[in-house]
Amino acid sequence: MWEFVRSRLQSFRNAFRGWWYVLRTQRNAWLHVAIAAVVFSLAFWLGLGPHDWALIILTTAMVFTAEFVNTAIEAVVDLASPGKHPLAKVGKDVGAGAVLIAALAAVFIGALILGPPLWARLGHLLMPR
Repeated sequence: MWEFVRSRLQSFRNAFRGWWYVLRTQRNAWLHVAIAAVVFSLAFWLGLGPHDWALIILTTAMVFTAEFVNTAIEAVVDLASPGKHPLAKVGKDVGAGAVLIAALAAVFIGALILGPPLWARLGHLLMPR
């Protein structure tokens, strides 16, 4: 029983080490953090409902997951192919493309969810009568 608990705790430590590695080494991860902070602040300010929050959280997780997987791909490719190789470039480019797809989807989902209530709240400031 205790060995199981210890192994689970070690798994969490490893996961948090990986999380910290990404935040420490990947500039784009900090861009994702900043954008997520703005989106979460807006969502809170706009008083979004639970379904909208679920989509915002899921979309944010999708972007971070893509960034983390891309970082892992880059590390493994660098290990396997320290020199320049066309297939190493393909692996890295495809990983970066996955992050781009996730980020673009997040922008569109964010616009669909945050746009209407934000427009309703700020519309009178932008178009005074």
